[in-house]
Amino acid sequence: MEADAFVRHRALPGLGAAGQDALGDARVAIVGVGGLGCPAALYLAAAGVGGLTLVDADHVSVTNLHRQVLFGPADVGRAKVGAAREALARVAPGTRVAAVEARLGAADASAMLDGHDLVLDCTDTWPSRHAVADACAALGIPLVWGAVQGWFGQVTVFSDGITLRDLFPEEPPPELASCEGAGVLGPLCGQVGAAMAAQAVVLLTGVGPGLRGTLQVVDAREGGWRSVPVGRGARA
Repeated sequence: MEADAFVRHRALPGLGAAGQDALGDARVAIVGVGGLGCPAALYLAAAGVGGLTLVDADHVSVTNLHRQVLFGPADVGRAKVGAAREALARVAPGTRVAAVEARLGAADASAMLDGHDLVLDCTDTWPSRHAVADACAALGIPLVWGAVQGWFGQVTVFSDGITLRDLFPEEPPPELASCEGAGVLGPLCGQVGAAMAAQAVVLLTGVGPGLRGTLQVVDAREGGWRSVPVGRGARA
């Protein structure tokens, strides 16, 4: 008999066979296939998520390679979603991966995300983040949100009426706006992306509440996480 790739999941209290079946039936959208989206997609595909939709309009560049772990030097110049789909097929051929080479915006976010069980926002610009969050709130889809900047990372879950705008009603100042053109620690992207994937598994299998109502913030230089309550009217 062929070995069960998910036997360690099935052995987890609270997850078991039913939880693994839920992962196999799930359809998850990952918006942004960069420093966060790459490790998140890798772990979700390896975990047995049945369907992944990758949304990104960008192409692989040399400056991406220290943190975008699905890509190598031979992928430079390729569309990220196409290169990522090929990489995931080698790791998890049973996962159906849809590659959407497009930049998600406010006008089309709801149409792109409708029909998914869960969304991961792995983007790095605030217009995209607000477009994803607003669409998920309108569609009633839970949103796993993460961000990295320099030495710092953040991750949380928005659902049940709490949205990104409760933390950031407007775009933050330029120094917090994007990692593009600024420094960012490669392994930190993996740390936050993996945390996002773990939250996705928790939500899809129903084993716990996850980070609903809590923003986790990590400083890679110290190694510790701190918790910040998230609610209506909260501010980061």
